[in-house]
Amino acid sequence: MASGIKDKVAIIGMGCSKFGERWEADVEDLIVEAYQECIADAGIGMEDIGAAWLSTAIEEIHGGKGALPLSFALRLPNIPVTRVENFCASGSEALRGATYAVASGACDIALALGVEKLKDTGYGGLPQRSRGMLNQMWWANYSAPGAFAQLASAYRRKHGIAADDLKRAMAHVSVKSHQNGSKNPKAHLQNIITEEKVLNAPMVAEPLGLFDCCGVSDGAACAIVTTPEIAKSLGKTDLVTVKALQIAVSNGSESGFSDWDGSHVMTARLASRRAYEEAGVREPRKEIGLTEVHDCFSITELVTMEDLGLSGEGEAWRDVLDGVFDADGAVPCQIDGGLKCFGHPIGASGLRMIYELYLQLHGRAGARQVADPRLGLTHNLGGAPHQNVCSVSIIGHHGV
Repeated sequence: MASGIKDKVAIIGMGCSKFGERWEADVEDLIVEAYQECIADAGIGMEDIGAAWLSTAIEEIHGGKGALPLSFALRLPNIPVTRVENFCASGSEALRGATYAVASGACDIALALGVEKLKDTGYGGLPQRSRGMLNQMWWANYSAPGAFAQLASAYRRKHGIAADDLKRAMAHVSVKSHQNGSKNPKAHLQNIITEEKVLNAPMVAEPLGLFDCCGVSDGAACAIVTTPEIAKSLGKTDLVTVKALQIAVSNGSESGFSDWDGSHVMTARLASRRAYEEAGVREPRKEIGLTEVHDCFSITELVTMEDLGLSGEGEAWRDVLDGVFDADGAVPCQIDGGLKCFGHPIGASGLRMIYELYLQLHGRAGARQVADPRLGLTHNLGGAPHQNVCSVSIIGHHGV
């Protein structure tokens, strides 16, 4: 019977490029920027890496959708390299591949790297795919703001929340992210905003205004993983290990007139439940000390707090206004600015979330360092509330 991967894999190095409008850099530059920090942090040589995973969701670089861009950019020594794509959860998928390879004994040391160069596409939002099986089945008329605006409406209706109260809670989410992002030199957006500015911003899709929506960015993030035994042989102490890594994927039931009421994300609840079981977490709000969640829109972060069991049903909006998820709150969320302000280069986002938790657990987050963080959790969502891929990962100190 499967026993899970708790404490079987250690993260020994991580790196992240600066996110933003990186007009001066091409994809290879971003790959190298994240990798150089990561390999220096790991303290190993390229020849020690046994396999690698590349995540990128939109771009076709080097003429196709294969793994050559990573191997070319880093001049990897002809090792296996696999390209993965799972919507906005692509970075988590790359980490899963590398983590499972090490946990299974397929290789001793593995690399996961995610990258995206979205600004060069010329789109203000995520590029639209005009062809493909999924478009023909469900998404022909889909837009991200429209889909998540429906999530907000369904959540408000189910719990009987006044429209102004929900908008104030969503505004607080955005203000918090900007406050946190202002302390992060690698963040795309580092400007502080006010609640008034959020509430008076142009409407994108009711009730989502301009500041309720994350932008798109260029960037890359990277991780190197191995076994705790090998990590210790390399002289690593105070190891950060993977406690759980779970992915749940929609099967179409949400949009098939089932019992789903549109007020939450089913896969997030499934993935988090499995992750807690794998990690041995029984009381998430007491045991999880720090979160990085997929705040593609402010309402997504708010609803996710309930999906992860960090707030009670219909209570997240109150917890948000009470500061529970602020930097100095009980369970800090998006301490690096999140997708909203750090940025959202699709293929890199899942790994960027892990990067922040890794820094925090090692006490290396600088001005945004949280005091004595416990277990950290990431929630990486790809797709829409009704059709998606959701990854939930938990990391922490070895043996905790």
